[in-house]
Amino acid sequence: MNQQFIVDFALESIKTTLLLSAPMLGFGLASGLLVSIFQAVTSIQELTLTFIPKILSVFLAMILFLPWLLQVMLSFTSRILMGFPEFIK
Repeated sequence: MNQQFIVDFALESIKTTLLLSAPMLGFGLASGLLVSIFQAVTSIQELTLTFIPKILSVFLAMILFLPWLLQVMLSFTSRILMGFPEFIK
């Protein structure tokens, strides 16, 4: 195990984390933008109005992307476990 391996492993872990969180963050951003536009147009400045649509949209994204998320997580985990003998050299 050398420094290059550790850097590559950390980089792949960060990429996988960003890839897994992107759908939920995107849906949350889109719903937040829509709610903000709605609030600006109607002059409703209710603070709790922003939370419920964001929570629901993130939950919806999680349900929609769950098969893909599981596939990405399983492939990352299997690469880690299959390469374990090489890691301990």
